Amino acid sequence: MSQARWGRWLLAVPMAVLALATVYPLVFTANVAMKTRRDYILDRFSLADALHWENIATAWNSVGMARYLANSVVVVTVSVFLLLLFGSMAGFALSQLRFRGSSVLFLCCLAALFVPFQVIMVPLARIMGDAGLVDTYPGLVLAYVAQFLPFTIFLMTSYYRTIPPEIIDAARIDGNDVYGVYRRIMLPLGTPALLSVGILNALFCWNDVLISLLLMPSADHRTLMVGVTSLRGQYSDDIPTFASGVLIAAVPVLVIYLFLQRQIADGVAAGATKG
Repeated sequence: MSQARWGRWLLAVPMAVLALATVYPLVFTANVAMKTRRDYILDRFSLADALHWENIATAWNSVGMARYLANSVVVVTVSVFLLLLFGSMAGFALSQLRFRGSSVLFLCCLAALFVPFQVIMVPLARIMGDAGLVDTYPGLVLAYVAQFLPFTIFLMTSYYRTIPPEIIDAARIDGNDVYGVYRRIMLPLGTPALLSVGILNALFCWNDVLISLLLMPSADHRTLMVGVTSLRGQYSDDIPTFASGVLIAAVPVLVIYLFLQRQIADGVAAGATKG
């Protein structure tokens, strides 16, 4: 066997194992969701002998999953929009505009990435309570923006630094002010990075449990992941129903990825090779 073929096998085998380790939990969850409680107790690893869709109906109707899904969609959409807006503005300013203290501001954003949320969760809860933002959608959106904005600024600044400054100078010569350069030049050029960062932030916000559980104590305002957690407590002895709730929470993310996988790959590649 040639050396090139050996090299392909050495790369293919670990990637296949990684793909299997990634796909197996989802397949296992879907298989469990299609079982009856009795079938799961008898053999949890066997294939379902029939598709028991009533588990999904029970999970959907028992704890108000439709309401939780709507809450998550609203909160995640608004949060990602604000993150991309503020992150792209800050990335443009820190990478292309020359002003005193820009390097210090960028280092502060970078340092914020290393602060775990558990360190600030108690002060955050007290501040949100004093401001009357606990158990409100704006409060949760604000918390998500504050938590994930440093990550967004870091990636957008790194991407915008690869854009030659001559493009900015040419746009200024053509009569564009700072906002015109941002709107007409930086936003179109930053589309690949914005798409990648937006999807990552959407996944972060969608999968969050701790922040939502801290700031949304009432049942009507819970997000989908917190609803799945409450489903686990209600059906602790009915694993197929709980697996159905997990499957419901995973389906929107899978659908987004299936439709945007090419754009995600192009955005990551553009961010890695541009310039």
